[in-house]
Amino acid sequence: MRRYAAIGVGLVAAVTLTACGGGSGSGTTNSSNPDTQSAGKQKTGGTLKVVEGTAPDSLDPDFGYTTQAAEALVQVYIPLLSYADKAGTAGTQLIPGLAQSLPTVTNGGKTYTLTLRKGLTYSDGSPIKASDFTHAIERSIKLPWGGSSFFTGYIKGAAAYGSKNGPKTISGITTDDSTGKITINLTQPYGAFSNILAFEASAPVPSNTPMKVLSAAPPIGDGPYKFSNVQPSHSYTLVKNPKYTGSNVIPGIGAGYVNEVDVTVNTNTNAEAQEVLNNQQDIFDPADSIPAQVLPQAKQQTDRYTVENLASTYYFFMNTKTAPFNNVKAREAVDMATDRTALARLSAGSLVPGCHFLPPTIPGHDSNASCVNSGDPNTSPSAATVAKAKQLVKSAGLAGTKVTVWSEQRVPRDSFCTYLNGLLNQLGFKSSIKSINDTVYFPTIGNLKNNPQIGFADWSQDFPNPSDFYLLLSKAGIQTTNNENFGQVDDPKIESQLSSLNSVPAGQLNSVASKWQALDKYVSSQSYMDVFGYSTAPKFTSTRVDYAGAIFNPVNYMLFNTVSLK
Repeated sequence: MRRYAAIGVGLVAAVTLTACGGGSGSGTTNSSNPDTQSAGKQKTGGTLKVVEGTAPDSLDPDFGYTTQAAEALVQVYIPLLSYADKAGTAGTQLIPGLAQSLPTVTNGGKTYTLTLRKGLTYSDGSPIKASDFTHAIERSIKLPWGGSSFFTGYIKGAAAYGSKNGPKTISGITTDDSTGKITINLTQPYGAFSNILAFEASAPVPSNTPMKVLSAAPPIGDGPYKFSNVQPSHSYTLVKNPKYTGSNVIPGIGAGYVNEVDVTVNTNTNAEAQEVLNNQQDIFDPADSIPAQVLPQAKQQTDRYTVENLASTYYFFMNTKTAPFNNVKAREAVDMATDRTALARLSAGSLVPGCHFLPPTIPGHDSNASCVNSGDPNTSPSAATVAKAKQLVKSAGLAGTKVTVWSEQRVPRDSFCTYLNGLLNQLGFKSSIKSINDTVYFPTIGNLKNNPQIGFADWSQDFPNPSDFYLLLSKAGIQTTNNENFGQVDDPKIESQLSSLNSVPAGQLNSVASKWQALDKYVSSQSYMDVFGYSTAPKFTSTRVDYAGAIFNPVNYMLFNTVSLK
């Protein structure tokens, strides 16, 4: 996810679309110069203390796929391509990472060729080899990583490798350890494939790294920091990588200022915010919402609090493979009766009401505020609309159907699901809530065996391209574990459109924006998900932090290597 996690465009000339539109009323939106870091002026040393409301799903780069995971992984694992330590639109443009340059793309967009920089080493001093890239992709497929369909759907031989009794390697990847050359052959053109090479799941790992999830002892990496003292679900520490010097330093990715980053988890979001407000912790988790009782005090701290725009959609998934939401009337009833203004209030103003799946600034977003089934999302549904929704449930013979709402426990996501539970009962269902610990929520609803009916989900861009969001509605996104298509949507019309739209080069996205918009309108007409808004993120720190130098990146959120202490 880049729920992340939730979660680019294919080439450096790509569109630079990064933010959700509209103000949230919760603070000042950051529109400063994208490159806010004042190189040479920030102090080095000290320990940065970070508090998160939810633990990373995993710190293994080939398995972790949440925002909290991404913030850590980007400090430890540098892929072939990456994003510069910059804010705003500049922070979404691809730069060479471990590769000497951006890829050479040939064969009608189906062959990508890159070469490793000379003299690269891991944090233990061992050399990085071209074949280590292949091993990373193989691990991501086997574990599996939540976004592994980006590999299996496009790299030649990757799907076969991931199948039972498949080949021992991926035929579409060839490497030369003596020259550092890496060649990747695709089954079909994919306009955003360069961005796939910028996932931390694409970062090389030593070839002897086991084919199992290493959450407690993550693989060694090549970034400015390395992991130490990892306590899954509770805490971890980042310490400076002494080998990130000389030829190992990647232009655009700084070596970091603080000696250590101590990250702890506090599931009490109110306490989390209070600790930062009182300077007991230095950074508030930008994936969390500052509770209403703390927000007024935070907003007064104009020198250490701003609101960052995101490309992030909040929605309720509905399982299209099981009753009652395998019936379009049931989905439509929920969609049309949802009061998006009420949910925005529950978010303490961090949510902008909306109903289209693609968020503002992503090509294909429908700028028309009206929803297909329920009208203006900035207005509460009328009594007539709610009555119509009730009648849909009744006419479908679904009144009294038992429904379980799957919910996270942290604020305000628990409140969103409490609202949904009440709405479902109002519409005639017999609904109850199943509350899941935040740390395991997404892996739990992403396990097909659990077959959840309905619940909360969100998605923040992996890269600013509509194809990233449509992983959640594609057949390829359905996985036995680490499933991202929670609604199990498998629609031939969507698949047909994706087969052509996904091949469009990133630099040409605007030419097909109307086609993405038409697809998004179709998805809304089927109520495949109940979208209710677009999120913003708080950049909130203690007074100890050099706030101007601390960079919030729209892809990887807070960049710890840009943060220094006063």
